[in-house]
Amino acid sequence: MTVSTTQPRLSLGPVLYYWSRQELLDFYSRIADTSVDIVYLGETVCSKRRSLRSKDWLALAQKLTCAGKEVVLSTLNLIESAAELGTLKRLCSNGRFAVEANDIGAVQLLSGNFPFVAGASINIYNARTLRVLADQGLYRWVPPVELSRAALADLQRQRPDGVETEVFVYGRLPLAYSARCFTARARNLPKDDCRFSCADYPDGLELATRERESFLVLNGIQTQSARSCNLIAEVGNMASLGVEVLRISPQQQHTETIIEIFRRELSNRPSKGNAVRVVDKLTPAGSCNGYWYGVSGMDACTIAEAPWR
Repeated sequence: MTVSTTQPRLSLGPVLYYWSRQELLDFYSRIADTSVDIVYLGETVCSKRRSLRSKDWLALAQKLTCAGKEVVLSTLNLIESAAELGTLKRLCSNGRFAVEANDIGAVQLLSGNFPFVAGASINIYNARTLRVLADQGLYRWVPPVELSRAALADLQRQRPDGVETEVFVYGRLPLAYSARCFTARARNLPKDDCRFSCADYPDGLELATRERESFLVLNGIQTQSARSCNLIAEVGNMASLGVEVLRISPQQQHTETIIEIFRRELSNRPSKGNAVRVVDKLTPAGSCNGYWYGVSGMDACTIAEAPWR
């Protein structure tokens, strides 16, 4: 593997929450004016969220492309019906935009046909898996969010040529998926009659421990961390690790500001004040970075505590 000496690019992951059509259109209109390089579009959590249809996502992709962004279409993380499979097939054969495969079924459809990105839910933990997927058309991968820096560094040394690495550097961490809708269950509603409960929680439904400490977030079938991963202190070292892309996950407020703070750090034009604390103030429930340091994910460590320093 050749270590990159260029500045990593910034990407914006797909919106993980149920926002209205107008909220999504307004959001991406603002994103077009930001310095983010790559934008992932599409519904990845629940097919019942139909604020935008396939043609709307494609129209957005075209607009963002005209704004100078690289656009990637993201697939569902869990395919549960024939209708969802049909949508997946159409997405994977769109013929114009690259696709982020978040389910192994998408990998099978794309393999040998179109180059693709492997999302974090594909769970690539070893170099052999990375090589197998590279042979099938993988050109970029997102490591599982719980992978430590040490584990990633080892994988980077064995990474096939021509494959880029994209690290999740900001946002609530997607931890697990289930066929059950947790948001509906919290309201004592069945999944088939969820009444679109997710729409009432634009950043997910936060859960706390008995000690009233923020713990998890329910987002339909997805479980997230309550605290947002914040690796802005590490962005200056990402290039030396061979990382080409840094992913920011959208939240309802301050996403554009967070993008620009990361951009300034990458460009060696730091924001006033400590960047970690500046970003922390913009997160819904505070920050964490423990997984990166090889400890509990919800912990918040400092650079001085890093075992590799």
